[in-house]
Amino acid sequence: MTDVSAIDAASKRLALALDALAAAVERRHEADRGEATLEAQLHALGTDRSRLASELDTAAARARALETTNREVAQRLDTAIDTIRSVLSANER
Repeated sequence: MTDVSAIDAASKRLALALDALAAAVERRHEADRGEATLEAQLHALGTDRSRLASELDTAAARARALETTNREVAQRLDTAIDTIRSVLSANER
């Protein structure tokens, strides 16, 4: 192999190696962008989870308050029904 052909072969190998390195760098950049996207999505999911947990706590507290009110109204209705029955019974005598 002559010096010129050896240099040409080395130049081709170097060019191929540089192309492979450039492709590897590009793949790495794409992977980094994908990772950043996943991190952003994970952060958004965490934020949504916190918001939903807060909304759930609020809804549960409201449900408990409504249950308490419902029991109070039921007791008052029972008292009113008993009073009406007593008045009707007294009028029937």
